Amino acid sequence: MFYYIKGRVAVSEPGLAVIDAGGVGYGIMTSLNSSAQAEVGKEATFYTYLHVREDIFDLYGFITKEELDCFKMLINISGVGPKAALAILGVTTPSKLALAVISDDQKALSAAPGVGKKLAQRIILELKDKMSKGQLESAAAGVTAADMAAVQSGSAADDAILALVSLGYSRAEAMAAIKGLDLSAMSVDEIVRAALKKLF
Repeated sequence: MFYYIKGRVAVSEPGLAVIDAGGVGYGIMTSLNSSAQAEVGKEATFYTYLHVREDIFDLYGFITKEELDCFKMLINISGVGPKAALAILGVTTPSKLALAVISDDQKALSAAPGVGKKLAQRIILELKDKMSKGQLESAAAGVTAADMAAVQSGSAADDAILALVSLGYSRAEAMAAIKGLDLSAMSVDEIVRAALKKLF
């Protein structure tokens, strides 16, 4: 119904933003990440999703399209409602969610309030099928050094290969991508970013 709502931020609270667009205040339920970026008095754009069920009409929205896409994938999983999806997106980002799915990191998801071990397992299992390579590549573009640290274990080259594999590439693709790089003079983060440029 609404693709996005753009306007001045009238209210910004944890999990809620009110956007004044054309004199109408739209109450948008959102993640902690998105609400933290909505500054009162400044203009913001929220990509939205209208959740309709029986007599409930709730508007959800996010600062980025990637976060909205993750929200929609999550609520299509049995046992995951909008509140649980918001809780998950409150403790992770789209790129970290992709890493958690690929690396079977149940702890990253169960850190969200109301998400237990069994539900985290189900989410990972279902998202592995639902996340396209395009979505993983999109998420990879936002991977930070902190994200990389979660999958690092050995030498810089080995760690970089592990990070690329966790993003959905085969080991052969990862090794081919780092070939020719000056590995001895580069950090893991630099190796991965250089490899991603080749793979994209």
